[in-house]
Amino acid sequence: MSSNLSHTASAIADASGAANLSNTTLPPADIIKPIEVLRSQKYSEGVVVDGEGNLYFSQTKAGTITILPPNGTPRLWAKVEGANGHKIMSQGIHIVAAKNSVVKLDANGQIIKVVAKKFNGKTLQYPNDITIDQQGGFYFTDSGNSNSQTPNGAVYYVSPTEKISQVVNGLAFANGIVLTPDRKRLFVAESNKNRILEYNVRSPGKVESQKVFAELPLKQGKQIDNKPDGMSIDAQGNLYVAHYGMGQVQVLNTKGQLLRRYSSGNLTTSNCAFGGSDMKHLFVTGGVETEEGQGGIFRLDLGVRGLDIRPN
Repeated sequence: MSSNLSHTASAIADASGAANLSNTTLPPADIIKPIEVLRSQKYSEGVVVDGEGNLYFSQTKAGTITILPPNGTPRLWAKVEGANGHKIMSQGIHIVAAKNSVVKLDANGQIIKVVAKKFNGKTLQYPNDITIDQQGGFYFTDSGNSNSQTPNGAVYYVSPTEKISQVVNGLAFANGIVLTPDRKRLFVAESNKNRILEYNVRSPGKVESQKVFAELPLKQGKQIDNKPDGMSIDAQGNLYVAHYGMGQVQVLNTKGQLLRRYSSGNLTTSNCAFGGSDMKHLFVTGGVETEEGQGGIFRLDLGVRGLDIRPN
């Protein structure tokens, strides 16, 4: 399965994106092979790397977060019901999307408090992914129970004083979310429409001018779905999209043009984050096949430096 998907990815990228590839330093898709780091018992999500090189990932259905130290042995780090998206803020504080809530944890994996549970008196439905800003606040997506017919996904902002506000609503399964390096644009994956949305950030928690940044490729062959999930950015501003059901990570340039389609190792690819001593490894989570089977952590050695979002 992986070799077929890898061949498909490289062939399509080379055929459809040739005009865009001449000005990039990204390696060709056909020479990048996903390297298995470990298998998890269940579908994996929420990958993040801290300043010491420790890698964390969630197993949403198990309600666990695992830590993998550099050259070490994985161990249970925290138990968080519905653990999903995960980011690390200053002073070793971890922010995790959980069941109907967003929680803060300390550096030892102990839950400090629930920072988001309700908005306008209504309980959050499905907090999914998170991106932090330079002011000490963060944005998170709530996928809702949305579909393309009745979209009710949303984006929220939690200020440094932990005040929650709604930023965007009416999305068909809001999923991955990331701020650009200059913090002037916010990207949101709208999974059930297979596209990435872009917003201009006026001020923390205030956006305007929704537009479609990119429409993504459709499934074919042995691929089972085409839903954009978690995202990350490299130091050049290219956007990396974990493409659920496609077995791929799609790479888009700053104009939304497709640059590469890398095989991810996981058919139900869920999230991605840069790490390694030089920040040139892309770590990818998901399910090796479907969500009902084993999860996988794979590494793509791209030789391209990722945007370092780790706190000082």
